[in-house]
Amino acid sequence: MTEPTAASRPTRHDPLRSQPADVAWPTLEWPNAPAPTGVDLERLDATIARGFGEAAESATADNLAVVVTHRGALVAERSGPGGGPDTTLISWSMAKSITHALVGLLVADGRLDPDAPAPVPRWADDERSAITLTHLLEMTSGLEFVEDYVDDTESNVIEMLFGAGRDDVAAYAESFPPIHPPGTVHSYSSGTTNIVSAICGRAITGGDADAAAVERYLNERLFLPIGMSSATAKFDAAGTFIGSSFVYATARDFARFGHLYLRNGEWDGTRLLPEGWVERARTPVEPTVNEACWYGSHWWLWDDTTGAFACHGYEGQYIVVVPSRDLVVVRLGKTDAAFSPDIRAWLTDLIECFEEQP
Repeated sequence: MTEPTAASRPTRHDPLRSQPADVAWPTLEWPNAPAPTGVDLERLDATIARGFGEAAESATADNLAVVVTHRGALVAERSGPGGGPDTTLISWSMAKSITHALVGLLVADGRLDPDAPAPVPRWADDERSAITLTHLLEMTSGLEFVEDYVDDTESNVIEMLFGAGRDDVAAYAESFPPIHPPGTVHSYSSGTTNIVSAICGRAITGGDADAAAVERYLNERLFLPIGMSSATAKFDAAGTFIGSSFVYATARDFARFGHLYLRNGEWDGTRLLPEGWVERARTPVEPTVNEACWYGSHWWLWDDTTGAFACHGYEGQYIVVVPSRDLVVVRLGKTDAAFSPDIRAWLTDLIECFEEQP
């Protein structure tokens, strides 16, 4: 296993790409590019085989699905035993990046202001009223929250998703006190995202949470316009989208979501996300404390060797967007967190099979 090392601040910021004029948008199906130019196909095939073969490395032995798209077309795909292109799999925390898109849609509608105090009614009369929606998206709210996926005796995230907080995940997360001034300390928190989800729900309905209304908004404004027909969002008993963790979709549809961000929030001639919203996603937050990656706004930022930014999820779920190579790589699996550096190294090997685009 590769030992984790501290990541340098990302300095590479490659421009986002437009869809090639001769390639159809993948709204209905992904165009195929069986022999793309600028790709080391032999190395690509060997790298994918290394992840699925009988002698697969421990980091990738539990690959469930891999999809690679390049210049808007599907160039490689592989499923684990019993799976296929129509198999839906869990997002885990990749859902946080989908929540970022949901906020962007509401900003475009004029229903949310990311730089205004977060509209959380229970915070109106205390010091938490200084927390902005941007603080929440950047994970710098200053709220106490223990994000631990193993130790259920000290894990607020496990208690929120599966214990006392599961019926109203946002109320559970909103109850935590501040331990730092907003904007001063980065602390990754699934509770923070569910607070954002509840804010989105109220913005959509103009009142209390309504799962049907939020589901309809997600489908009509995000999933269906980009062809994510398999996507299913899960809600708690209070009607809040569990935006920290629970979206199910096929690997091809998760690639569509990555493609939306690769294309700067535009899709087939229509701007879905506000101008500059993707740039917010991939702008490093100061300070970020993490062994391997920096954080943007509900997206992770890789180091400057590839310029990638990515959705990350528990057990090795990844949507990696690489503007310099006009590339999206999706990896879904079930791998222990100890092997995260190895998975990212394997994904980097896949990325480096593709030449940088002029």
